[in-house]
Amino acid sequence: MYLIAANLAGFALMALDKFLAQTHSRRVPERTLFGVALLGGSLGAWAGMYACRHKTKHWYFVVGMPLILAIQLLLAAWWGGGYVV
Repeated sequence: MYLIAANLAGFALMALDKFLAQTHSRRVPERTLFGVALLGGSLGAWAGMYACRHKTKHWYFVVGMPLILAIQLLLAAWWGGGYVV
């Protein structure tokens, strides 16, 4: 349940930041976007990037989000004895 909530939050924050950017409002800090990804929402944040076409021109998001996801999957496989759940 935690990972579902974290990924929904990652997706929602990307969508919210895109909306705020379009309306020239105060934005979601990039630190927050990466923080949610690091706390388990990397898949949702990565999906939100491309679904909303947001942050896709920033190399540190294009490289960083999949890298965080890959590290999390490797850690899950290592902790889980080789099985990624």
